[in-house]
Amino acid sequence: MPTSDLSSEPTRASLADVTPAIALGPLDGRYRSTVAPLVDHLSEAALNRERLHVEVEWLVALTDGTADGPVVPGAPRLSDAEKAYLRDVVTTFSGDGIAEMAEIERETVHDVKAVEYFLKRRLAAAPAALGDATVLPGVGELVHFACTSEDVNNLSYALMVRGAVQQVWLPAATALVEQIAEMAREHASVPMLSRTHGQPATPTTVGKELAVLAHRLRRQVRRVESAEYLGKLNGATGTYGAHVVAVPGTDWPTVSKAFVEGLGLTWNPLTTQIESHDWQSELYADIARFNRILHNLATDVWTYISLGFFKQIPVPGATGSSTMPHKVNPIRFENAEANLEISCALLDTLSATLVTSRLQRDLTDSTTQRNIGPAFGHSLLAIDNVRRGLKALAVNGDLLADDLDGNWEVLGEAVQSAMRAASVAGVEGMENPYERLKELTRGHRINGEDMRTFVAGLGLPDDVATRLAAMTPGSYVGLAERLVAEYL
Repeated sequence: MPTSDLSSEPTRASLADVTPAIALGPLDGRYRSTVAPLVDHLSEAALNRERLHVEVEWLVALTDGTADGPVVPGAPRLSDAEKAYLRDVVTTFSGDGIAEMAEIERETVHDVKAVEYFLKRRLAAAPAALGDATVLPGVGELVHFACTSEDVNNLSYALMVRGAVQQVWLPAATALVEQIAEMAREHASVPMLSRTHGQPATPTTVGKELAVLAHRLRRQVRRVESAEYLGKLNGATGTYGAHVVAVPGTDWPTVSKAFVEGLGLTWNPLTTQIESHDWQSELYADIARFNRILHNLATDVWTYISLGFFKQIPVPGATGSSTMPHKVNPIRFENAEANLEISCALLDTLSATLVTSRLQRDLTDSTTQRNIGPAFGHSLLAIDNVRRGLKALAVNGDLLADDLDGNWEVLGEAVQSAMRAASVAGVEGMENPYERLKELTRGHRINGEDMRTFVAGLGLPDDVATRLAAMTPGSYVGLAERLVAEYL
């Protein structure tokens, strides 16, 4: 069999040289529009913006001092205009600033040091905006004062993740849960044959089954809503060593606690060089659990579609199959499945990896945390696909009714349970109810007439016999509608 001689093939143009740059991953390419809101929180540029934020607020805190006096003796107090100038460095950080910081980092080969130098440049340039009287050019050595890089990084990541969760992921997840809940309420009374182990079983309703999933997802949302975001600022090994040597008269743990809590975070008083990341592991486990429950919904809905219980509303102009024009494929739920699996894999890795750091510090967390964005991105993409998929569904009431009418044997559970209750009440002739219903129904197809004839011959009390005779598979749904109304 001849083989291809690659050396003879024409040289292809390098896609790596195309401008603007082509994304390597789908989140920054094909799916960019869906996950774009996360860029403000979990991108490299967002990390540098939060680093600037932390450095600026630390500088403000050092110059503001405490009720007992200045944090660093001799530090000038900043005017409101000077504080506004510093905070404007953060709020205006965008394209030009990103490029400038990248240029500085190429020289420093250290990302946090690049942030420090970037801010010092802005301090030196302050007179142009504030006049020659400003003290900002003289406070440059208070930038990053007594800090290790991780003092800045841990606070930045906590702020980034909090923003991504509270402003992007939670609103999307909550909207999805409410969409499912609304569908559950709408279809609370629509009977549907259950399938346990894939076999016909006690009927339920479409709404009740959706309510179960909405309830499960909502519990996870509440856990995520209550998440803590921890932070620390205590130096290279968590001892405030540099702080105390430089300024022994300041109560540094108190200053640290006030600063961390002032950022809206929970203070962690005991750490090594790094904040221990346990809160991240807890949060990612909760989001991964949400993902897995949503994966369960996606596979269930996919199965209901394949059974015909749900009809998909065709999108005008869309193609379901390249060769079979009749098809409307459940692609939204399949896409969601895949992205949920990828998100969970990343979240699981983050949870397992981030809680371990060799001795007082190693760098595994540095590159690991740069994958928080993709972990959230794949989850957000899945949520979007499920929401779009659910909007394109309609309940196939006729098929549901036919399916129920073709499985009268599922009433065997109801009849034998009524016989048991009658036996306990003293009615004679109610022996072996399970076995008698098993003989009637197991491996047999029966119809309504067969079931009514069987019930009529049991000798049940008239009210019980009448109740069972009026029952159909479609009416045997217990308290399904009430459960949706009361507990969803």
